Amino acid sequence: MLVERGSAVRRRAVIVLVLGAVLVLAAAGAVVSARWALGLDAVRGFLDRYPGAYPLPAGAPVGFPAWLAWQHFFNAFLMVLIIRSGLQVRREKRPRVFWSPRGRPKRRTSLTIWFHQALDVVWVVNGVAFVILLFATGQWMRIVPTSWDVLPNAASAVLQYVSLDWPTENGWVNYNSLQQLAYATTVFVAAPLAVATGLRLSTLWPRGDARLNRLFPWESARRLHVLVMLFFVVFIVTHVALVLATGALRNLNHMYAAEGSADPAAFADNWAGFWLFVLSLGVIVGACAAARPAVLVPVAQLFGTTTSR
Repeated sequence: MLVERGSAVRRRAVIVLVLGAVLVLAAAGAVVSARWALGLDAVRGFLDRYPGAYPLPAGAPVGFPAWLAWQHFFNAFLMVLIIRSGLQVRREKRPRVFWSPRGRPKRRTSLTIWFHQALDVVWVVNGVAFVILLFATGQWMRIVPTSWDVLPNAASAVLQYVSLDWPTENGWVNYNSLQQLAYATTVFVAAPLAVATGLRLSTLWPRGDARLNRLFPWESARRLHVLVMLFFVVFIVTHVALVLATGALRNLNHMYAAEGSADPAAFADNWAGFWLFVLSLGVIVGACAAARPAVLVPVAQLFGTTTSR
């Protein structure tokens, strides 16, 4: 038995190493190809015409208000806990603690599922508030494409990123078109899909409604929910990596300290945003460590009853 397990581990290690080598070679090939393309006159002309971003509409706001900085942190806080608890739900075989609504002991679910769904509700409420504020303050113009020029400019930004000759970043004034498409997709496509599929998988879904169940099968919802989760993971990792790689102090001051300027070099030596970022990471890690039955049970009991196996 131990020999078989060891062989399986070695096979997985070999697969990981091979895939890693393939990805590294593919990335190196993409960089070389992109840098070669940048030497072509036609490509240089394309970049001159489409530098990676287009002007925002007249009246578009500049900078990030305090409410947006708070929303950015709180959304990240909730997303990390939601992804973590969602993975725990998938791994959980024999729950130790169950939760039931008051007066309905037969409708019990695991404490992990209750926590995941409770976080989902808070995330949805926070998301609705975010979208309302986004349109009420005009901040929507920064993340919603308002010109078809977004497409060639996004292609230009991709080429610049892949070539490692990255586009000039100053999110305080304007995102590049690739960022704009990524943020719009996250807010207006991925988030609603997460809500719809999460509702289908939750205990709130009317499982006795055969017609609804046929229209939106459980297995289809589960697969799509996992794909959306993977999208969020890739987005978060890529987003954080680029924030740190394209001017960490300036970018962190924008989003955590709500400080910025039209000059991309401004606030480059201000550490306020960095320390707020570090503090936010500490809060998120602390919340993940605290999210265990000893802490969750008293909270869950405020909304229902809990029982142990």
